[in-house]
Amino acid sequence: MADYDYDVLIIGSGPGGYVAAIRAAQLGLKTACVEGRETLGGTCLNVGCIPSKAMLHASEYFDAAANGTMAMMGVEVTPKLNLPAMHAQRLDAVKQLTGGIAFLFKKNKVDWLKGYAKFTSADTVEVAGKSFRAKNIVIATGSSVTPLPGVTVDQKVVVDSTGALELPKVPKRMVVIGGGVIGLELGSVWRRLGAEVIVVEFLDQLLPGMDMDVRKEAAKIFKKQGMALRLGTKVTGVTVKGSKATLTLEPAAGGASETLEADCVLVSIGRRPNTEGLGLDAIGLAPNARGQIETDHDLRTSVPGVWAIGDVIPGPMLAHKAEDEGIAVAENIAGLTGIVNHAVIPGVVYTWPEFAGVGLTEDQAKELGEIKVGKFPMLANSRAKTNHEPDGFVKIIADAKTDRVLGVWCIASVAGTMIAEACIAMEFGATSEDIAYTSHAHPTHSEAIKEAAMAVTGKPIHI
Repeated sequence: MADYDYDVLIIGSGPGGYVAAIRAAQLGLKTACVEGRETLGGTCLNVGCIPSKAMLHASEYFDAAANGTMAMMGVEVTPKLNLPAMHAQRLDAVKQLTGGIAFLFKKNKVDWLKGYAKFTSADTVEVAGKSFRAKNIVIATGSSVTPLPGVTVDQKVVVDSTGALELPKVPKRMVVIGGGVIGLELGSVWRRLGAEVIVVEFLDQLLPGMDMDVRKEAAKIFKKQGMALRLGTKVTGVTVKGSKATLTLEPAAGGASETLEADCVLVSIGRRPNTEGLGLDAIGLAPNARGQIETDHDLRTSVPGVWAIGDVIPGPMLAHKAEDEGIAVAENIAGLTGIVNHAVIPGVVYTWPEFAGVGLTEDQAKELGEIKVGKFPMLANSRAKTNHEPDGFVKIIADAKTDRVLGVWCIASVAGTMIAEACIAMEFGATSEDIAYTSHAHPTHSEAIKEAAMAVTGKPIHI
């Protein structure tokens, strides 16, 4: 140990990095985590998952009061938006959670090396002018917003996801470029608070990667909520003059262009791995064509002693995927067996209602063989009915021969919570019959999962 400063040095303190650091320390390894931000937690806690959920939740209250939902339930109020207060509770949530990680680092004796790391050799990095040598180095640098060529993000008129969380006033018209998770979540926030929201998506459906039934239903739901959707459309230019932006649009399939004016443009076309400035060339590690660092099953890179996890490696860019890999990489370094089942990683869109899925889509499952599908509408679920939450359904895809569950897709107000049941079932290799014959509390939204499982074999009760 005398030659090394640390057993494990982790670059980045996002959900992957900080979890890896804590788990490594728990396993008795001398651990450090490098982070250049003023606070720990990476994108997720500082400008991503956590602050966006704070704004989504707060805006749901405002919308329920403004759109008549509360009045229908006998609670008559006239809402008044206090945007600074809404931002303040967002910032407080972030402060508490990032502070919580700093506390956990101290508790577990993890050293926080403040600054940005750059490799000088395979076992040494430089941070803020000092060199640190470690037996194992884990790259957990996450991802950042993918820029749209030719479009400058000024965080005033043209914003990315970070700027969209900080808007000082509700825009009259917001154009969201990209119909994926981030665009729909942040677009939903500002639509609820009074903005006219137009979503421009290059593909012919929203939410790439999700089951086609979910994608089609999403378009109906967001239209009903007042969002305008421009599907199969690409943005070829954005010019800003004063406080206004003019977008040039044209059909993805080709055709005449048109212009669209907006007070705010949100660029949300995806994220890309953070590898710049790491000095990967100094250790002979080259990213793949998509800019990701390739690893083996155990999360090792091609350079001995160097590991990588989270958004910077292939796979879905999700905080919980990074967390799972963080635990696994720490356990692998400690000589244990770290396991991540990449086939069972749920994805959730935290709009209203929520959209969630795990496993294969129906199209993907059909490519592998014969399947059977069960579907149950939330309209027929008693808890959704009493809560005035009629939108959505649960869909279960099972292997026709073995009945093993291959995928579960869900639209419901609490779909993100409901999907955990499906993940556990699939992790244990459950059949649709296993779910169908498991007692579910009544009345709960989760009964829709049981009914969808019953529908796989054609025996749902409430439809």
